[in-house]
Amino acid sequence: MRRPLSILLLACSCAFLSACAPAEEVAKKPARFVETTVVAAAPWSQTVSSTGEISARVQSELSFRISGRIIERLADVGDRVEAGQVLARIDSEEQQADLQVALATLQSAEAQKTQAQQALDRQDSLFNTGVSTRAALDEAREAVLRANATVESAQAAVDTARDALAQTELKADANGIITTRNAEVGQVAQAAQLVFTLAQDGPRDAVFNVDESLFIGLGRDLESDVEVRPLSGGDPMKATVREISPTIDTSTGTIRVKLGIEGDPKVSLGSPVVAIARYKPVTTIELPWSAMASAGGRPAVWVVDPQTSAAKLRPVEVLVYGSSQFYVRSGVTPGEIVITNGSKFISDGDVVAYEGAKP
Repeated sequence: MRRPLSILLLACSCAFLSACAPAEEVAKKPARFVETTVVAAAPWSQTVSSTGEISARVQSELSFRISGRIIERLADVGDRVEAGQVLARIDSEEQQADLQVALATLQSAEAQKTQAQQALDRQDSLFNTGVSTRAALDEAREAVLRANATVESAQAAVDTARDALAQTELKADANGIITTRNAEVGQVAQAAQLVFTLAQDGPRDAVFNVDESLFIGLGRDLESDVEVRPLSGGDPMKATVREISPTIDTSTGTIRVKLGIEGDPKVSLGSPVVAIARYKPVTTIELPWSAMASAGGRPAVWVVDPQTSAAKLRPVEVLVYGSSQFYVRSGVTPGEIVITNGSKFISDGDVVAYEGAKP
């Protein structure tokens, strides 16, 4: 009986000693070495370029106001024309006949007016001598009024016929160059159908169709001064942004931009040019692509607390993405430490080691 009791006492002693031993310390996670950078803010601006062509600032679309068969075309694409110069004619036989009818009607109305006036003069003389009545005199005066109205109506018809006859000739409304032609001799031109496009002399524009990404999402404006150079060579021309289309061309995904060229450009219409423009500078922070992380689907970066060396994931607002870097608008401030490499296997609150950390 003494042996089992000894075994029992030995077991209790071991249990007591194990309870009094210090607890084993939990192994700490080793600090992972990462590469960092101290962020700094700096002004940043993007330079963009695009190709376009020279066009007239004012263009006239010339067309006949009446329908008819074109019998003569006196201008072609590239011709320089003067204001009032005849560019084309349509068959005027019908208009000339209408004018002759209107003139004959006017002559008849004027003859009736003369007769009515003579009748009024006789009635007035007879009324003064007591031979005629007041009713006859009033009727004669009414006839003169009707005759005057008939003459005025006939004169208006003559003016309309003359205007229609004048419309058989298509004239230039300003000095310039013909850029398009849409009609040939023998063709029946409808009223208001485009026949010529006239690029008027005067200011010139450089017109560009640029990609929509240059305007959407950047939140910045182009600088007003733009440099325009002919692709064939020549001196640069100073231009300013005159018009930006508010809509996107759905077929090409581009936006039309018109630049007003200052002075008298020594380039011809349609000449290809290249424009170099810059966006207004903005203050931003540049970081390499390796610093990019994600927080709930949003762009983020790992920021290190210099006191504790603990890393924390922080969402940021990206201004624009580059080929090897991105530019942060907000989310981090100058002087903070951002992890640029080695953040794939760290968690929020992990202690990291990096060059320049406090020992």
